[in-house]
Amino acid sequence: MPWLLIAALGAGYLLGSIPSGWLAGLWLAGLDIRTQGSGSTGATNVLRVLGKGPALAVFMVDVLKGTAAVLLARYLLETGLGGAAGTLNHGLLDPGLVDWAVVAAGLAALAGHIWPIWLGGKGGKAVATGLGVLLGLAWPVGLASFGVFLAVLSISRVVSLSSVVAALALPLLMAAWCGPAGLRPAYMGLALLTTLLVVWRHRANLQRLWAGTEPRLGQKGT
Repeated sequence: MPWLLIAALGAGYLLGSIPSGWLAGLWLAGLDIRTQGSGSTGATNVLRVLGKGPALAVFMVDVLKGTAAVLLARYLLETGLGGAAGTLNHGLLDPGLVDWAVVAAGLAALAGHIWPIWLGGKGGKAVATGLGVLLGLAWPVGLASFGVFLAVLSISRVVSLSSVVAALALPLLMAAWCGPAGLRPAYMGLALLTTLLVVWRHRANLQRLWAGTEPRLGQKGT
């Protein structure tokens, strides 16, 4: 089954690397979104540069990239592309092993979004794609995390702060979900790693937050 795992990881990376924000800038304004605002290809920078409509479209595509990556990986690994050798019903693949492989595909999607091969490794901050991965793996956790994001955003009007708080809450939300659903180490590992990735990608924003210079929604800035 190694080729199925390789296919799942490759598909996850390629899905994640679809440069939706960059394409929106190119198609709608003839510009490279990486030279504007924060330089990110994510929906927040698209909002600052292109407006609400393009930003919403980019956000939805970025979420779908993460969800598609994990659902495709699970399909490949659980069905073996229709072959009996890869089917869980035949007892040849351990569900825990599939969890780790699907989580790896989700992480590959995050890597593709952050370091897209098409853009020389300069992409977005993986918040929307991370949400998509969570929705594909454990939708209650994904929705709860998004709820935390929206709650903080409604109070602070600062996207970066909302993203970081939601990321910090993620391991706790995943642990709460895993309680009644049963321990899933791969999912907890993903939650912890996603938290670290999001905080690391927002390190410059955190410095501006500390200095009081981080822009709020509706303001221009980096």
